[in-house]
Amino acid sequence: MNSTIASLEVGGRGVIKEISLESIPLALLEMGCLPGEDVELIQIAPLHDPLYIRVNGSHLAIRKETAAQILITIK
Repeated sequence: MNSTIASLEVGGRGVIKEISLESIPLALLEMGCLPGEDVELIQIAPLHDPLYIRVNGSHLAIRKETAAQILITIK
């Protein structure tokens, strides 16, 4: 099943399948947010933005809008 990081529930996991290079900040790519990497949604902020994820051994906070651009395959 294909989905995005933004559609995961807390504790949900997936594998990054595809990233739109035009809409993803370069910093996320540099921190390992790349196709083939496992990703887990750790927490959602009280106002539903940002999302806290674990990818490539790092914890990152990303905007929900950005998370919706990162396609994943759910595990």
